[in-house]
Amino acid sequence: MGKAEKSNGRGNGKTNRRQPLESLQQPVVVCGGAGFLGAHLCARLLEEGERVICVDNFCTSAVEAINGLLAHPRFELLHRDVSLLDEEEIAHASVIYNLACAASPLHYQRSPLDTLFASVRGMDKVLRIARARGARVFQASTSEIYGHPTIHPQTEKYWGYVNTIGPRACYDEGKRCAETLCFIYREEYGVPVRIARIFNTYGPGMRLKDGRVVVNFIVQALADQPITVYGDGTQTRSFCYVDDLIEGVLRLMSLTHDLDGPVNLGNPAEITVLELAERIVRLTGSRSKIVLQPLPKDDPPRRRPDISLAQKLLAWQPSTTLESGLNMTILDVDRRLQRGDETLVASASSAAKSRLAGANAL
Repeated sequence: MGKAEKSNGRGNGKTNRRQPLESLQQPVVVCGGAGFLGAHLCARLLEEGERVICVDNFCTSAVEAINGLLAHPRFELLHRDVSLLDEEEIAHASVIYNLACAASPLHYQRSPLDTLFASVRGMDKVLRIARARGARVFQASTSEIYGHPTIHPQTEKYWGYVNTIGPRACYDEGKRCAETLCFIYREEYGVPVRIARIFNTYGPGMRLKDGRVVVNFIVQALADQPITVYGDGTQTRSFCYVDDLIEGVLRLMSLTHDLDGPVNLGNPAEITVLELAERIVRLTGSRSKIVLQPLPKDDPPRRRPDISLAQKLLAWQPSTTLESGLNMTILDVDRRLQRGDETLVASASSAAKSRLAGANAL
């Protein structure tokens, strides 16, 4: 990161940026482009021949996630908070992908107002720019919309069962409001919007201190440390490999006709958290023991997408098995540990916050 960028950790000021690319090609903008999903999306878009502007304030991400993209001739990095984005900075954008919000409970519960406003103010800013520029918008929504689901698996028609005053509400309700904003801008101003409700996603490139269950278990297993499972481990999740998820996002954005609402993207193969821990222990050859800890407040007991709509509209479904995806993720984590990745080990205070946030959640 350059000197000017370092001077403003929140990325809210006018920071140095590379000279605008000399190209008549309309750029694709990825807000939150240095996050886990954002970095994978940027890389895939460049592979597809797009010109990409990555917008990120690095509040929960790191520039190292996109180090391999910085020298690419069709890539620009704009160090900025999405809610303060200037329309002129992304002039002529054809598509705006909005992934700009902390997604890990460990991070989003540290600053609940910032989390809420990232979804609401950030979404409003993106939609205002899209309306002025005639751009299409992708909104990365979440399975957290469904809260503690009373139906299983969850379909897009289910309205959700969410605690509006719980520790997860800043994220859950922010994302719900963002979907409402998308609906209003579509109905009132004709802004073309695509919304994906993204279920648990994992893969290479996850930050090692992110507090998410897959990377938590892998780091603990490789170090032969106790693997912490919250609750009795019978709660279920469904894990989608990142490449499959990005493919679904691109197929959703390639649709030429309007959609009435969001589309679930995730893997319908369901597994208990305890089974996940046991599988990671086996795949890593670890000597780790599994330790049960109290279940955090509002941790959902079951989570599994109904992807019938995505199968019908996008001819999409995940193709990577959990075992294959975990093996690739384990190799990536092990390689980073071996080279002394600075995001290696969470502090004791971070571990405590992880327990409160719900490390089994994402």
